[in-house]
Amino acid sequence: MLLHDSQNPFFRSPQGAVTSGTAVTLRLLCENAQSVVLRTWFEEELCFVMKKKPGDTWETTVTMPKDKTGPYWYYFIAYRKDGRTVRYGAAYDRLGGVGGVYDSDDPESFQITVYDPAYKTPAFMHGANIYQIFPDRFHRAPTQAVDNRTDRYVHPSWDEDLLPETDKRGGEYMELDFFGGTLTGIMEKLPYLRDMGIDIIYLNPIFKARSNHRYDTGDYTMIDPLLGTEEEFRRLCQEASQYGMRVMLDGVFSHTGEDSRYFNRYGTYDTLGAYQSKESPYYDWYTFRRFPNDYRCWWDIDSLPECRKDHPAYQKFILGPEEGIVPRWIRAGACGWRLDVADELTMDFLRKLRKSAKQENPEAVVLGEVWEDASNKIAYGEMRCYCSGDTLDSVMNYPLRDAIISFLTGKTTALQLVRLINHQAEVYPAPFRYALMNLLGSHDRARVLNFLADKAGEDLPKAEQHQLFLTEDEYALATSRYRKAVALLCALPGCPTVYYGDEAGLTGCHDPFCRRPFPWGKEDKALQEDIAALMTQRQHSDVLKYGHCVTEALDDDTVVITRYLDGVDALGQETPIHDKQVITIRR
Repeated sequence: MLLHDSQNPFFRSPQGAVTSGTAVTLRLLCENAQSVVLRTWFEEELCFVMKKKPGDTWETTVTMPKDKTGPYWYYFIAYRKDGRTVRYGAAYDRLGGVGGVYDSDDPESFQITVYDPAYKTPAFMHGANIYQIFPDRFHRAPTQAVDNRTDRYVHPSWDEDLLPETDKRGGEYMELDFFGGTLTGIMEKLPYLRDMGIDIIYLNPIFKARSNHRYDTGDYTMIDPLLGTEEEFRRLCQEASQYGMRVMLDGVFSHTGEDSRYFNRYGTYDTLGAYQSKESPYYDWYTFRRFPNDYRCWWDIDSLPECRKDHPAYQKFILGPEEGIVPRWIRAGACGWRLDVADELTMDFLRKLRKSAKQENPEAVVLGEVWEDASNKIAYGEMRCYCSGDTLDSVMNYPLRDAIISFLTGKTTALQLVRLINHQAEVYPAPFRYALMNLLGSHDRARVLNFLADKAGEDLPKAEQHQLFLTEDEYALATSRYRKAVALLCALPGCPTVYYGDEAGLTGCHDPFCRRPFPWGKEDKALQEDIAALMTQRQHSDVLKYGHCVTEALDDDTVVITRYLDGVDALGQETPIHDKQVITIRR
C-alpha cells in the first residue's frame, strides 16, 4: 500500500497554503519499504530521508523557504525491500488529495503554496456580492457630457437588436453601434442593485475609446463622452457608497487603441502619436518592427497596439504616485481595479501596480483576469504564482465557472466539481480564496443561460449566432440550472458575481450577442426575484461570507456544502458567532 492525501491533516500538517518559514509535516503510508525519500523542488532540488514510524508510516518535517514565496513541490521515492523503486506523486488530474503511483522518473508533484505572512486582501472583498456591468448596455439617462463623434451609430430605441454589419477596422462584428448607456443611467438603477444584494459594481471599461466595448483605450484620463463625465463618475461612487456599494474599474494596461492620443494612427487626437512620428513622446511605449505599419499588437489585432510595460515613461504614466492612472481614479472614488489580461502583464509591472494602488488606498482592490489556476500559471516561459501576496488580491474564477457549468449540464460528476473546489481550498491562501470573483457569465463568453441549455453556439458563424435563440423548453431548463448555479456560488467562499441581465433572463451567443441591452420592462421577474433572494440571503449571512467550508459529493448528482463558524472565521479572525449551515444542491 502507498498512500498520501494532501487534503488530510494526518498526511500533511498544517493544511493548505502556508506562510514562508512554516514547518510542514508530511507523512506517507508505505508497506515493505526499506527507505523513503521526500523529493522537493523550490528553485532547486532537495531530498529528505523520511523516518520510519509505527504502522508503516514514514514521516519528515520540512521548513518552507524563508522570505520567499511561490509553489513548493514534492513527491515521494520509496525503495522497496524487493529492490524495486517506486515514485508516488500527485493525482493525475493535478487537483491534489490522494496521489498515485508513477512508473516514470518524473511524476506529478504535490503543491504547497507559500505566501507572504503580511499578505492581506481588502476586508470588503471577503464574501462580497459583485455585479458586472457592460456600461453601454445597462441603462441610459441624460448626461452632462457632450459627444461630438460622428462615426458612432447610437440606436434610437433601447429595444433594437445589434447591427449585423462587420466593422472594417474592428474585425468580426460591429463595434460602432451604441445603445447609449450612461453613468447617470447606472445611478438611476442603484436602488435595483441594492435590492439585488450587490456590494460591488464592476464596470467594464469607461474611458474614452473608439469601440462600444472600450477595451481599445483612447484616453485614460477621460470618461467616454457618450457615457458621462468625471464629475458624474465621482457622483456615482458617492451615491453607490450611500447604498452600501463600491465601484470597481476595468484596467486595460496591456495595450491601447490604435485610435488613441498615444498611438494616434488616424490623427483623431491633437497629440503627436507614436504611429505618426518617431519623435512622439509615446513612441517608445510601443514596439515597432518596421515603422510605422508593422508593430507588436495584442493577439495580432492591429487595432490594439501592445504597450511596453517595462518602459519607465509608461510605468510612470500608469503607476506614478501623483497623476498615475491607477491612483488617480482611486482618488476619484473607485474601490480598485480589475485588470484585463493580467497574465499578459509582467510580474514586475503587477508588483508595482499593486504598490501604486495600495499607496493611494491600502484597502484598494487589485483583481486580475487569469483564466487558469492562479497558483501556478505558466506564462511566457515562467511559473507565475499570483496568490503569494506581492501581485494580485485575487482573480476571476473561471475554473470554478467551467466546473459548475459542466456539472449542471451532466458532463461531469459531483465528485469532479468537489475536487476542483477542494483543490482551490488547498492551493489558495484564505485571503485570496475569500476574495475570488466567482462568476458564471461575462462579456467574454456566451450568456450563461445558453451554456446551461447546451446551446452556446461557439462554433457557428456570426450570422447564425445572431439568430440563435433558446426555445421555451430550453429556456426553462437553463433558468432552472442557473438558479442552482447561483445557489452554489452563494454557498461557497468568494464573491458571487452576476453579469448584468443574466438575472433578468438575457440570452445570446459569444460577443457581441452576450452584450445586448438590459431588458428593462421585459425581465423574467420570477428569475430576478429568486436570484435577488439568494444574493441578499448571502449578503446578510456571516457564516456564508466568512465561514469555514467543507465540500463533499454525496453521489454523482449531489453536492453538499457545509459552512460553519466556531469562534474563529476562515480568515483567522475571532468572532462571537457559532453557526452552521448545510446546503445540498442536486442537479
